[in-house]
Amino acid sequence: MKRALVTGGSGAIGAAISRRLAAAGHHVYVHAHQGAAKAQELAATIRSTGGSAEPIIFDVTDAASVRQALETIIADHVPQIVVNNAGIHDDAVMPGMTHEQWSRVIDVSLNGFFNVTQPLLLPMIGTRWGRIVNISSVAAIAGNRGQTNYAAAKAGLHGATRSLALELASRGITVNAVAPGIIASPMSEDAFGKEQIARLVPMKRAGRPEEVAELVNFLASDAAAYISGQIISINGGMI
Repeated sequence: MKRALVTGGSGAIGAAISRRLAAAGHHVYVHAHQGAAKAQELAATIRSTGGSAEPIIFDVTDAASVRQALETIIADHVPQIVVNNAGIHDDAVMPGMTHEQWSRVIDVSLNGFFNVTQPLLLPMIGTRWGRIVNISSVAAIAGNRGQTNYAAAKAGLHGATRSLALELASRGITVNAVAPGIIASPMSEDAFGKEQIARLVPMKRAGRPEEVAELVNFLASDAAAYISGQIISINGGMI
């Protein structure tokens, strides 16, 4: 049984990914920070349906606490699947954006990726098998008004994905990014009405978290062993 760490596992997309990886037979560490209760509930639900999961709580922006939490699980089993899904929005057009808004979004999405992934690399290399999947956004590819900070953070993940894929290619470890478009969630429901979705998305609907989870599960499988360094969009034909 392989171990999978899903950051931001208590959110809509993260929860779907956690459930799907557990259904594939992996033990899933469902990460959360402020959503600790949701992570605990999700892990319990996965276990109640025959899967294997446990919550893990830390702030991805706090490098010391991340390392401490990861050392605990590495001592038991090395996570060979890492899904960097943690991210936040703090939207504003850039002329009115504060330095705090810029830094906070970059810190969670981009610095969080480093804080979580870097301590796991040497242990993962030692197993000669690994899958790293970074959850990005269509905003990193096409841009989006009011999300300069978010687009910058996610676009930074694209460069990191491609570079890390080159570094790990000979070690049996793949690194890819998944860039969702509008995915049904409480957050997207507040931001996009049905008419707006129909105008923006050629398929005339929002995607489902489970559809993103299926793609992530494939990239985390043996079947995707020759796919690395790729930015894969899932957006209903938006771009």
